[in-house]
Amino acid sequence: MTALLLRLAAPLQSWGTNSRFVRRNTDRAPSKSGIIGLLAAAKGIRRIDPIQDLLDLRIGVRVEQPGQLERDFQTARTRDGSESMPLSYRFYLADAVFAVAVEGDPATLDGLSTALKRPAFPLFLGRRSCPPAGKLDHGMHDGNAEHVLRTTPWLASPWVRQRHPHPSVDLDMVIDCQPGTAGSEIVRDEPISFDPRHRQYGWRTVAHSPVTVANPDHQAGDRDLHDPMDLLGSVT
Repeated sequence: MTALLLRLAAPLQSWGTNSRFVRRNTDRAPSKSGIIGLLAAAKGIRRIDPIQDLLDLRIGVRVEQPGQLERDFQTARTRDGSESMPLSYRFYLADAVFAVAVEGDPATLDGLSTALKRPAFPLFLGRRSCPPAGKLDHGMHDGNAEHVLRTTPWLASPWVRQRHPHPSVDLDMVIDCQPGTAGSEIVRDEPISFDPRHRQYGWRTVAHSPVTVANPDHQAGDRDLHDPMDLLGSVT
């Protein structure tokens, strides 16, 4: 087994699997459809093109840094300005970080790794307004998606790792699994077609489980956590 490890980080991300009409929600972890869409964009696959080559990929996500839920709203008027349109609400994850293990055929993963370094289309994390920040591709690893996510050190932002007081950290993991797996749930997040004229999504089974990984920035003994903003005092 081989898996490609990705790190998804940005000021804002949004991964909606049940958004409808004027309310655009976000899940608390990246969706499989969103990740497949990102990989397809890197490869230059258009929305109207088939995505069969990507449907056999197995996806696992580890929540490195859950971020904070933010809400935005947008207004619009008709072209002549005579009529207001309904308010549209958008939800985002601010300052979140995720580790994603993409398991599949090594040749396919190697092609995806190459494409991520020089993507054919702009990449975004769920919505066009959410471009990724930092390095996406963290290399190919031996083992399945679960093994990679259980053995990769914590990939949170450096300031988060440095402030964590312990040599390890407990994180949440969401991973594709077989139907009927104990404790699993079914979500409508299996992409079939991204064609705007007839988008199609199927059902996938995922399992949630905790995982403990090493904190690479842990320092034993006293640490200097000086924060210059402390000089301003607390705001009540």
